[in-house]
Amino acid sequence: MARSSVEAFGPEERERLARYVTDVDGPVFALVGLPEVVKGALFARYSRSAKSLRRLLLDEFADDLADGGSGAAPTTRRADALYHRVLTEYGDDSVAQLGGVHLACEGVSNLLTKVLERGRLMSYLEQSTRYVRYDGRLPSGHYRYYRDPDLLASSLGARYVGGMDGLFEAYGSLLPEVTAWLARRYPAGGTTEDLAHRRAVQAAALDLLRGLLPAGALANVGIFGAPQAFERLIHRLRAHPLPEARRIAERILHELRKVVPAFLERVDLPDRGLAAVAYREATGAAVAARLRQLWPEDHEPGRPQGAGGLREGGPEVSLVDWDPDGELKVLAAICYPATGLPDVELVRRVARLDAEQRRALLWAYVGERRNRREMPGRAFERTAYRFDVVCDYGAFRDLQRHRMATIEWQPLGPDLGASVPPEIDEGGFGPRYRAALEQSADLYDALAGAWPEQARYALAMAYRVRFSMQLNAREAMHVLELRSQPQGHPAYRSVVQQMHRLIAEQAGHRLLAEAMVFVDHGDYALSRLAAEQRAQARRRQADDGADDLAAGGADPAVLG
Repeated sequence: MARSSVEAFGPEERERLARYVTDVDGPVFALVGLPEVVKGALFARYSRSAKSLRRLLLDEFADDLADGGSGAAPTTRRADALYHRVLTEYGDDSVAQLGGVHLACEGVSNLLTKVLERGRLMSYLEQSTRYVRYDGRLPSGHYRYYRDPDLLASSLGARYVGGMDGLFEAYGSLLPEVTAWLARRYPAGGTTEDLAHRRAVQAAALDLLRGLLPAGALANVGIFGAPQAFERLIHRLRAHPLPEARRIAERILHELRKVVPAFLERVDLPDRGLAAVAYREATGAAVAARLRQLWPEDHEPGRPQGAGGLREGGPEVSLVDWDPDGELKVLAAICYPATGLPDVELVRRVARLDAEQRRALLWAYVGERRNRREMPGRAFERTAYRFDVVCDYGAFRDLQRHRMATIEWQPLGPDLGASVPPEIDEGGFGPRYRAALEQSADLYDALAGAWPEQARYALAMAYRVRFSMQLNAREAMHVLELRSQPQGHPAYRSVVQQMHRLIAEQAGHRLLAEAMVFVDHGDYALSRLAAEQRAQARRRQADDGADDLAAGGADPAVLG
């Protein structure tokens, strides 16, 4: 293959470059074996130099490369100096986007996961309460919930431990009983695979009992992001009222400085990072003070005085804001890149189209979608919806992770009541389930006065929380289709099904709702069964392929 590079490198240069680029000659290549700060510095120089990236690497960073042979890690002296000059002296924030770090945060509360996962420009993977059993204890002998050191050292520490242990014991005692009841109610049969059926039954049992886990239950979170995003995460955590958030901010900063120290020099500067944290704290306090003046009769979410008993309810969804002309604007946006007309004129023209012409234009754009991952383009971002939602905290956790949506939530408290799955009553488990929820609220009440933030750890995830969810029609298509799939949790499936119905009821949005063809309004018993059967079939196929390969009978073209 002919070399496509405009420049030629000598033998020694090629040997050195081969350590750090995937292709010495081609126009497209990746950087390998370099620290994040060196890769970022290279790209920072790239934007202001006529040289190619490989030439910059040789000319300006060669002295930083170690002499330890192929694959040896380079030092970062020059790169650190460049970042210090650009970030600290000139404040070019785009340079802080040129690296990337994988960070693990283990043993954090489910309350904290929502703070960690709030940033848009990061990627997250969170340990699931749907697929991980919480009935076992840690090597320390403790159940898996966050043990705030200040709370444990207080006079309420023993009450907290006893109450939290009680929730996990209720969860653990019900789990085998609920699993056995589901297996009897939905017996395996026909072509159903035994292993897939057992997995589906186990998943259904965990789904039903997730509501008993407290918000203080521990989770592991994997985060990938650019240093700029981590910098903002640290600001957010340092300004948060939850002490756990402020503690982990310092741990995150300590570990990041082992990997990308040059990127984080501004975090502790009085006029940069510290000022950003102070700004967040001051504005939050000012809004709270103003609201106390405006509406002194309102109070922090908590159990209403004299309410008595457990309030219950399912998901509640309201469409509170939408554009009556949303459909017309989306159609105009569809036309925009294919014409030379201004946006205002296109809106006028599509308004004169009849219903069939509009439908034909929309479906020409949407096309024949074979699966939910084949999404129409950005014209659907021309209109948006704002929903007000009340649902259990477990379902909220799943919906909150959609970073393209704008989601704001109110503090978790027992005042909105809790959701009890109907299967819990059908199986005869209702009294024990509700007793555990009441104990959870009692523990919250006992803690809320002295420990208002940590008290939320005690609330079971069945308790409901109010949040707003604002998203454009394209993101709505993604969220509603994804979260309504049969294998999804019934609680959030109900939320997104209601969202879809509300969009379809609006005169100017019915075509957009129709385009969301993979929203599933079905009701499924063992929601994970089909997915488990597909997974088992894939495992069997992989095992068969491995056997063929071992026997020398596999087709190399297929394996390739």
